[in-house]
Amino acid sequence: QVQLVESGGGLVQAGGSLRLSCAGSGRTFSRVVMGWFRQAPGKEREFVAAISWIGAGTYYADSVKGRFTISRDNAKNTMYLQMNSLKPEATAVYYCAARNSGLPELRITTRDYNNWGQGTQVTVSS
Repeated sequence: QVQLVESGGGLVQAGGSLRLSCAGSGRTFSRVVMGWFRQAPGKEREFVAAISWIGAGTYYADSVKGRFTISRDNAKNTMYLQMNSLKPEATAVYYCAARNSGLPELRITTRDYNNWGQGTQVTVSS
């Protein structure tokens, strides 16, 4: 099982940038598909992006494609989400998540991820 801790959230003006980090523990980090999700007040948690074991494969929600970039550094057991051209509708708590070790498919639903961080708040002011 992978334990996850997010950091890097904060307050930013519309059009600005933030980089979120997700530090993972465990020897199987490099064999875990990782993802970012977000949850705005009163809304369901939604998929943002996912990345394969070694980072060769990525997948994005249409709402963030071209503005957000997911990446990972397995030597540091860390995943990142670079967010550019932020919009007020991006305001949410952002969660990193991991699938069980050994499952290679990129997934976009919360039920496919078994390990979750505590979340980090991102607020984009207009």
